[in-house]
Amino acid sequence: MKPLLILISVFLISLVSIILLSGDYNFALAARIAMSAMLLFTAIAHFVFAKGMSMMLPDFIPYKTAVIWLTGFIEIAAAIGLFIPQIRIITAWLLIVFFILILPANIYAATKQIDYQKGTFDGKGTTYLYFRIPLQLLFIVWVYLSAIIN
Repeated sequence: MKPLLILISVFLISLVSIILLSGDYNFALAARIAMSAMLLFTAIAHFVFAKGMSMMLPDFIPYKTAVIWLTGFIEIAAAIGLFIPQIRIITAWLLIVFFILILPANIYAATKQIDYQKGTFDGKGTTYLYFRIPLQLLFIVWVYLSAIIN
């Protein structure tokens, strides 16, 4: 829920700021700013809640904490890459692939009732997926519309 709130609020603030500063309705730029802010926010969680997030990975994945840190760095790199014109489109496609690849970890965490912030097994459970799966789809469409086709 927090990433969605950040995405929407930063988008609105960015859009109003762009309109006031340039007189232009640059929805794509405002959307990229919002996605970047959301990615930076979630990247921080990868370092602050690394123990709990590592619980979201199945047992067969080695070096879980390193994987969580790596995905945090990937999110930081993507947040930057969305603003570099020469790599914006490839960054966006890789980010879409990233969003698809992390969905199984979210599904696994929901089925195991993992609360990644507490590092416990008393999370929301599979009902969380009714929110998380559409949210993941929103992220994918958001990136596509703001960074690839625009």
